[in-house]
Amino acid sequence: MASTSSNVENLHPQILKQVMKELRSLSCDPPEGIKILSNDEDITDIQATIEGPAGTPYEGGLFRVKLVLGKDFPASPPKGFFSTKIFHPNVASNGEICVNTLKKDWKPDLGVKHILLTIKCLLIVPNPESALNEEAGKLLLERYDDYSKRAQWWTDIHAKTNHSNKMESMEKGETFEATQGIKRASDKALDKKKKDKKRALKRL
Repeated sequence: MASTSSNVENLHPQILKQVMKELRSLSCDPPEGIKILSNDEDITDIQATIEGPAGTPYEGGLFRVKLVLGKDFPASPPKGFFSTKIFHPNVASNGEICVNTLKKDWKPDLGVKHILLTIKCLLIVPNPESALNEEAGKLLLERYDDYSKRAQWWTDIHAKTNHSNKMESMEKGETFEATQGIKRASDKALDKKKKDKKRALKRL
């Protein structure tokens, strides 16, 4: 994951003002499926959540992403990372995102909104030719169904906010069933004792 050290002091005040202005605008009027997570202490550490697009293996997931502005921003592109684990050809094991907008196609006038929309589009149309996750890239090209199942499985585990709640509910359910089973067994044993006692009294 990227370094958490701040570059606020290294950026020109005018650049900081532009970034702050855009972040405020995005917070008030966010693109569909994208939400900015404000960090007033360090605006060079930009974080957001992206909803998994419908019709993709990432549907239903909520993915947290991070943009780190370097001291040369906007002459140099920010670095992009997925904080949420994701199975995707263009996302490395450490979360680093490989997309041309943050590489050779970068232009200083591209803003945060454009970057976040590009990352969202990457969830819809991955690019296996510039894969950081070679396994995901190979599956996407050769066995799409397997790729889709794996990506969906990772989404279910890591990106669905109710997953932990589901697991907790399942555990509670299993505990309840086990308790009920013990209770039923105990009731049966008690009932058997009562019947045996009645039979013994009848014999007398």
